[in-house]
Amino acid sequence: MQILEYVPNHLNYHDLYINQFGKEQCYPKHHQGPRARDYYLIHYIKSGKGIFEVNGKSYQLEAGQGFLICPDVNTFYQADEENPWYYYWVGFNGIQADSLLSQAKLCGVNNPIFEYNQDNQLFDYFEELIRLQQCKPIISELKGLGSLYSILSTLIHSIHHEEDIPSRMNTKLTYVKKVTQLINDNYAKKITISEIANRVGLDRSYLNSLFKSVYNKSIQEFLIQYRIRKACELLEKSNFSVSQVARFVGYEDPLQFSKTFKKVKGTSPKYYRLSLEMEEFDANI
Repeated sequence: MQILEYVPNHLNYHDLYINQFGKEQCYPKHHQGPRARDYYLIHYIKSGKGIFEVNGKSYQLEAGQGFLICPDVNTFYQADEENPWYYYWVGFNGIQADSLLSQAKLCGVNNPIFEYNQDNQLFDYFEELIRLQQCKPIISELKGLGSLYSILSTLIHSIHHEEDIPSRMNTKLTYVKKVTQLINDNYAKKITISEIANRVGLDRSYLNSLFKSVYNKSIQEFLIQYRIRKACELLEKSNFSVSQVARFVGYEDPLQFSKTFKKVKGTSPKYYRLSLEMEEFDANI
């Protein structure tokens, strides 16, 4: 089954414009070429397998991969005999095309292959194109151009996303370190997660997700556990009352402190201290 739509350039665009789009479930060993075209052509494989040949090189491709054909370049591509591919394609041209493809690290001869398996976004943009068959030509042309920009921007973003992983990881760790430092410096105060996020300069939910990806716990959980750990140190090494210890680790309400302490440690602050004293007494007998 093939769906093919040609798009005339009624708007007389020169920067970027579509001339065709479509999709096809190919039959075994169905092929195109060898031949050259006078426009750019991107294929994106939804399922199945096939081969793509250009400049003396042969590429075995499968679902989630795609290939670029550039103007005036001879290519040949063929569906697999046992598992023929089902692909989308879009043909386009314009003076911006080469620059945009270069940003996606695509070159019709030296680097014609791409891969996108992160989600279904690329498939969705191609399906948007297919649905334009029902639109008037001028609408189809305008919306089709928008879908083409979305396809190209997705490919560009995918490349930069992969390149930025090390730097983004360093940035994430920097933000997380700021959070732990703020907690270390302010746990004795009535600091909130919103205040921490404001000081770090990130949205609270986003910062919390970054923090959780590193510590496997929320900022709130980390703050509570940090305060209780400091409380344990005070209960062990000082003679401060439970109420005083509560205030020293950021709790104005001793009752709330005791409830939180018991939830974390399994016993109350009073009995925690008594158990330490009993251990010390037994050790000295």
